[in-house]
Amino acid sequence: MQEGCSGCQGVCRFLAHGYRGRMADVVAEVAGRTLKLTNLEKVLYPSGFTKGEVIDYYRTVAPVLLPHLARRPVTRVRFPHGTTGASFFEKNVPAGAPPWLQRQIVDGSEGEVVYPLVDGVPALVYLANLAALELHSTQWRTPDPDAAVRLSPEVLVDQVVVDLDPGAGVTMPLIATAALLVAGELGAAGLAAFAKTSGSKGIQVYAPVQPTPAGDALGYVQGLAEALVSRHPELFVTAIGRDARVGRLLLDVNQNLPGRTTVSVYSLRARDTPTVSAPVTWEEVEAAADGAQLSFTAPEVLARVESRGDLFSGLLAQRRGVLPARP
Repeated sequence: MQEGCSGCQGVCRFLAHGYRGRMADVVAEVAGRTLKLTNLEKVLYPSGFTKGEVIDYYRTVAPVLLPHLARRPVTRVRFPHGTTGASFFEKNVPAGAPPWLQRQIVDGSEGEVVYPLVDGVPALVYLANLAALELHSTQWRTPDPDAAVRLSPEVLVDQVVVDLDPGAGVTMPLIATAALLVAGELGAAGLAAFAKTSGSKGIQVYAPVQPTPAGDALGYVQGLAEALVSRHPELFVTAIGRDARVGRLLLDVNQNLPGRTTVSVYSLRARDTPTVSAPVTWEEVEAAADGAQLSFTAPEVLARVESRGDLFSGLLAQRRGVLPARP
């Protein structure tokens, strides 16, 4: 059995009608592309959030998400049986992907990888229909999707990220305090800092920069991390081992390697509830340092976008900072 609907809003109307029983597949026209959406009532989160709701979330958040994904290779974490089931990390374009899905060939240490580029709502909906709950992207944008990119320290990044990964026993007030310290260091270097939740446990601090070789960007962030560890050894570590992180935060600088991807802003995360890697204001981070909540689910993020717009739009600004020499 199939049901047709015009545009993704048709899918939403289908779901809103409360169809129950054995779920039919839905054929939808999404911005001029025909997509078959399957198992829309399948529960993917223990809280009851369904695959249809995942698709609807990504369709609705697309206007603010897509500019951040534009021309960035995207890796996905897929959960075909929901967040409590087995998952797998996917880099290459899936077998059987539609020919209109834009590709980017990247030549790195693993050989040639063909990543998808998420350039529109159809691509976003297509991946969501595969239960690709998490979308992770590079810190660089491809200059030409028709030309292969060879990963090297010379690849030009346009943003840097400091990922604050809490160890055992670290709670949000301490994470938020650490994020404020990172932002202060970036500000002192003349860089604008923007924060988002990881959607899991931590906070990630970004700064937009003029196109900079990835090797130089990594060197700068490594120097920043070493300076923070020197000044606040009771708070920060750069050692990856879990024992070293107990009661402290790992400053994960390797997210700036050209071959790495970081969870995208507005991406869902695979938790018990559909939490999102959500942009936040520094006032909210300050409040979290005093004990306020700093975690947002998909419905909450959509409401925030509707009322406040894209709080991460500063990452898209034409005016970008000049990355200073390594601290």
